[in-house]
Amino acid sequence: MEHTPVLLRECIDGLNIKPDGVYIDGTLGRGGHAREITARLSSGRLIALDRDADAITEAKEQLSGFSGKITFVHGNFRDISAIMESHEVEAADGMLFDLGVSSPQLDDLTRGFSYSGDARLDMRMDRQAELSAHEIVNSWPEDKLRQIFFDYGEERYARQIARAIVGKRGEKPIDTTNELSDAIISAVPAAARRESQHPAKRCFQAIRIAVNDELGSIAQMLASAPAKLKPGGRLCVISFHSLEDRLVKNAFNDFAKSCVCPKDFPVCVCNASQDLRVVTKRPITPSKDELDNNPRARSAKLRIAEKV
Repeated sequence: MEHTPVLLRECIDGLNIKPDGVYIDGTLGRGGHAREITARLSSGRLIALDRDADAITEAKEQLSGFSGKITFVHGNFRDISAIMESHEVEAADGMLFDLGVSSPQLDDLTRGFSYSGDARLDMRMDRQAELSAHEIVNSWPEDKLRQIFFDYGEERYARQIARAIVGKRGEKPIDTTNELSDAIISAVPAAARRESQHPAKRCFQAIRIAVNDELGSIAQMLASAPAKLKPGGRLCVISFHSLEDRLVKNAFNDFAKSCVCPKDFPVCVCNASQDLRVVTKRPITPSKDELDNNPRARSAKLRIAEKV
């Protein structure tokens, strides 16, 4: 399936692009957002990064007409400050982070992200990373599996599923996505198997988040990105599930505070200053037309903040 950029118009409007500005696309993917950003630049520059080397290779081809305006970087957005400094960018006019897994990653069965087809367990966004889904499924202790299924997947049958996986791998290693999916399905009640959502979806999500330390990367990016924005610069973040959105919402709200003293302090002693202004009091969600054309966008939420 072709990758369709989510909330494209809303992101471009939110970035408030200046033709001579410097922008960061921290999740390049297949270049859908990057194309629209760069098309609006004259003397400006886009730093486009992704932790997936395959995405960088394909985006370079797709965006070859803009090569003079784009710098491609294979890296993790958690290192945004160091990446910008290494490319002599002191501050940006805008940053965009799309936290979702791209359609090509999901649809390429060799990547082992999906329960929709059979492949060796992998789920690494960066194929050079050491930790894979195969290692988590086959070596992590039962209590740790249960914890990630509950915390990252909000899976109500986390305990039963973790126990089933440990039992299956005791017989032979769980090597493929189908074997993992079968182990999960065997552990849930019959009623859960009949639900519209695939019974393995939440656990696959949880394992993927753990493999790529997605929440840790998001938290580190959110902590450092505001300091690398110019005054008036915009930070746009698209999240796809409640764990991500909560991190974004809380970070934006924290940076928007001018005082962080406890509420019972009679006077301010923290000397804190407001770093961001929250532009979107409520997250922007896809329109009906977008959902009709791209059902995978249904859970997307866009939050926007501006550097004070």
